[in-house]
Amino acid sequence: MKIEQLNLYHLRMPLRTAFETSFGREESRDCLLIEALADGLVGYGECVADRDPGYSYETAQTAWHILRDFIGPAILNQEIPTPEALQRKMSFVKGHQMAKAGLEMALWDLLGKSQGRSLQQMLGGQRAAVDVGVSVGLQESPAALVKAVEGYLNDGYRRIKIKIKPGRDTADTQAVRAAFPNIRLQVDANSAYTLDTAEALLPLDDLDLLLIEQPLDEDDLWDHSLLQKRFRTPLCLDESILSARHARQALEMGSCRIINIKAGRVGGLSQARAIHDLCVEASVPVWCGGMLETGVGRASNLALASLPGFILPGDISASARYYLEDITHEVFTLNPDSTITVPTGPGLGVTLNWPALERAAQARCTIP
Repeated sequence: MKIEQLNLYHLRMPLRTAFETSFGREESRDCLLIEALADGLVGYGECVADRDPGYSYETAQTAWHILRDFIGPAILNQEIPTPEALQRKMSFVKGHQMAKAGLEMALWDLLGKSQGRSLQQMLGGQRAAVDVGVSVGLQESPAALVKAVEGYLNDGYRRIKIKIKPGRDTADTQAVRAAFPNIRLQVDANSAYTLDTAEALLPLDDLDLLLIEQPLDEDDLWDHSLLQKRFRTPLCLDESILSARHARQALEMGSCRIINIKAGRVGGLSQARAIHDLCVEASVPVWCGGMLETGVGRASNLALASLPGFILPGDISASARYYLEDITHEVFTLNPDSTITVPTGPGLGVTLNWPALERAAQARCTIP
């Protein structure tokens, strides 16, 4: 398959409610939509890099630059039969995993449409619907947090993740656990602690949490290994895992007992599947993290999370959790058992709502 043209769309989409983490507060989300034309077909991918470099050094603007000026010109009109072949052609660019992942997603969509197969079938997914939870941002107070969690439980979510940061950790988590003693609960620090300040998290060991996610800096594999020895609760790594190599090193060091897999963070669905396979072989649970994706990225995440090793609920909440208006006609809804159904159409299995996309578009360009 030869990609003949790439169109980039820089989107900015208002969030239904503000979302606050340890690295900032978001009221809208930026991303790139990648449109790839090949053999009379059109494939779509989502680059999850946001406006600000809080979660990652990558931003929507850096991804735009890398795709427009480097990766795009290098891969156009080249024979690319597989995602692995695309990865080899992109390897001259160091890092920029989110940019690479967005383009690889578009290729998966093209391949699925050309073969009449869904992304789930191509990846080897098995479940018709996947368990999902909801991620709850920092609130004004523990009481406000409990009220927000109650709302999501009433919506039907059975697993809750709350964001924490220094000064907003133990009391918040204790309040939620006291209000809801039997829910599946986990916390996410987004690298807000050091090995010394993480002492404040030790009381969380008594709250029967599923996991504590990414307490230390993204490059602190060794310090995470020291911290994990102090906790009965499994540590889970997110930002630290940028490749299968990082996943292997983290498991060998004992830096975590669970891994959060985000295809955007690791460079693509092919790389995410490799990490999944590594963890399955090591009997390490994995789950699919979220980056506030549109329906394009949400469809991709659902297909990925249907692989057998994803045994913990993912952050792939219903479309209405984040957006009043999405850019796909397909709206993903929560089933009564806290699952979301995996798309079965060719490729990603979604179609674009172009009027909505036009309203969200901040800029566009064509790489011919």
